[in-house]
Formats: sequence, C-alpha cells, structure tokens
Amino acid sequence: MIRALRPVLLCLLAAVPAVVLRLSGVHPSPPLAIVVFGLGVVAASFVLAWAAEAAEVDISGGLAIALLAVIAVLPEYAVDLYFAHTAGSNPEYVPYAAANMTGSNRLLLGLGWSSVALISLYVASRRSGRTVKALVLDSGYKRELGFLAVASVVAFIIPVTGQIHLVLGIALLAFFAYYLWRAAASGHDEEPDLIGPAALIGGLPTVQRRTAVISMFLVAAAVILLAAEPFANSLVEGGKALGIDQFLLVQWLAPLASEAPEFIVAILFAWRGKGAAALGLLISAKVNQWTLLIGSLPIAYGIGGGPASLALDGRQVEEFLLTATQTVMALAVLLTLRFPRWAAWTLLGLFAVQFAIPGQTGRYILSGIYLALAIAALIRNRREVLPIITAPFRRTAKDEERSDELVGV
Repeated sequence: MIRALRPVLLCLLAAVPAVVLRLSGVHPSPPLAIVVFGLGVVAASFVLAWAAEAAEVDISGGLAIALLAVIAVLPEYAVDLYFAHTAGSNPEYVPYAAANMTGSNRLLLGLGWSSVALISLYVASRRSGRTVKALVLDSGYKRELGFLAVASVVAFIIPVTGQIHLVLGIALLAFFAYYLWRAAASGHDEEPDLIGPAALIGGLPTVQRRTAVISMFLVAAAVILLAAEPFANSLVEGGKALGIDQFLLVQWLAPLASEAPEFIVAILFAWRGKGAAALGLLISAKVNQWTLLIGSLPIAYGIGGGPASLALDGRQVEEFLLTATQTVMALAVLLTLRFPRWAAWTLLGLFAVQFAIPGQTGRYILSGIYLALAIAALIRNRREVLPIITAPFRRTAKDEERSDELVGV
C-alpha cells in the first residue's frame, strides 16, 4: 500500500507549505504566494484526479464518468467561485470571475482538445504505418455533444445581454442535473482503464482501496479549499506588484494550474492509443464548464451580496463571445464524430494567435474567424445537426434497460 500511495504522499508534501502559511496567517509577498499556493492547488489537483480515477473501480456506469469529470475540475471551480463570491461585495473582482471562466474554457479546447487529437493521430499513424487523418469517436458521444450543443446555443444569451442572470444560472444547473440523470441511464459499464498512480491504488484490496480513495478526496479537497482563496488573491496582488495585467494572470495561470492533472491524464491516454477516451474525458469537462461552472457564477455572486445579475463590461463580453464562437467551431467539426487533423491544428493555431493580437480588434477578428469556420462546418455537416441536438432528449432501448436496473437497485 505504501508503494501505491508514494506519489500521493509526495504531492501532499509539496502542498504542506501552502497549508502551513494559510493556517499560520502568514502573508508572503505576492509573487512568492503565487508559487506556494499555486503549487498547493496543483499538488492537490493531482491527488484529486488520481482518487477520481481509482474510484472508477467501485463506481460503474455513465453517471460515474460524468461525476468523475466534475471532480477533476473542482480545483478550478473553487478558484472561480471564490472570485464570483467576492465580487458580490467587491465589484473590482467581477472581471476576474469572467476571466477565469473564459480562460479555462478556451484552454480546454484550444490546447486540450487539439493536443489530444494531434498526439492520438501521431500514435495511430505510427502504429498503422500509414497517415491517419482523423480521430473517430463512437456513437455514444452523440449525447455528450448534444448537451454541449444546447448549452452552446444558450450561452450566446450572455454576450448578447451583457450579463449572466440568476435565472439563466438556475436553468444551466437544471440542465446539468438532467445531464447527470441521462448519464446514469447511459449504460456505460466497461472496465476502467487506469494508468500510473491511479492504477496502483485501484489494484489495492477493496477495503484499503476505498479507505485510500476517500482519504485522498477529503485531504485534497481540504488543501484546495485552504489554498484557493490566497492563490486567487495572490494572482491579483502579484499582477500589480509585477506590472502584469491581473486579468491575464487570472485568465490563464489559474486555469493552467488547476487543469494540469486533467490534461496530463488525457495526454497519457492519447499516448497509449486511447484517443477517443482521452477526447471523451475533455468533452465531458467542457459540458461541465459550459453548464455547471457558468450556472454557478451568478449564484455565488448573489450569495456574496451581489444583485440577481452578474453584469459584464465590454472586455468581458468580448472574451465571452470569443469563447462561445470557439466552442461552436469545435462542436460543428465534431458533428460527424470525426476530429480531423486540420481542425486540431486550426484550434491550436488560433489559440496561440490570440496572444499575438491582443486587444478588442484582435478578439473580434478571431471571433469572426471561428464563426466563419463554424458556419462552413455546419453547412457541410448539416445532416448531423438535428440528430446531435436531439440526442440528449431521445431514449434508447439501452436507456430503458439501465433505468429498470436503477429502479431495481
């Protein structure tokens, strides 16, 4: 058991300075705080990710897949919801809630989806001895893409109205609950394919495994809760101290730290030739972010003392529009359940270009490019639009069988 938990213990050791500083009330300089508390978030995120993967041994079905995808992005939620909650009483924090959310979404697609696809295609080409031009998903992912499609259409309400209203937030949370309910009846009962530390933990005897997984969840969650607030504040204060745009630090550094474990797990799956599973994990994460995360922001804002609507300024509207058009472009390409090489390179290239042409004009140009590509892909794949959009609301024979099993339990 010690051998299996050695990587976990090393990560928790790396998180000790963050816990000690937080509990002792010591406030280091902002740049040092970014490093210490950021390391605490990253270390705890790895532990949380390993626990979530190992838990698949004891939790089966599509619901497990959806829930584990939620768990994997909890560190990011902790940071973003702190910004939204604080913004309720401190308007200066309003931009940061939107910044972290848009950054994490664009990072997930622009870097995550594209990298997984390109690595998968490289591995497949090397193994087959011929060029593989597209990563192919099985038909079971139509439902995931359907949920993402509906959420993406609804999401355009935000840049159009310039706000995230509480009513919209509640609707997105209800849609996410429906997503979990449909996942529970999806009937995915394949054996989990674990790698690295998660495989070692998953191979422990039942009692030891469950004890280890529960302990990892609790300890990692405690570390994240302790480190999230000072990490978020250090990004804002560190930007001022270093002369760096705080908005950019919050938008990119925080999501990169919290999503690192999820990206690494997906990349390892892709490198092992399981590209569809890797991309499927990131699609689930995108559904979570586009429903649960966005829906939670106005609620956290209201609990923090804000009004019923989280108002966005011009910069945030532009960022959200850019994020929404990127999502629609990626989704339009995937309607046929094929992710071609050109689309992966395009997502990655446009993600990189945004740093070379910052500013309002650059954001609108990129939004226009994403939208034009999305329209072209939608026209080409027009026969798949209706089946994908209606997929979340259709019941199959397998769903009926799974529902009967759940009722019997």
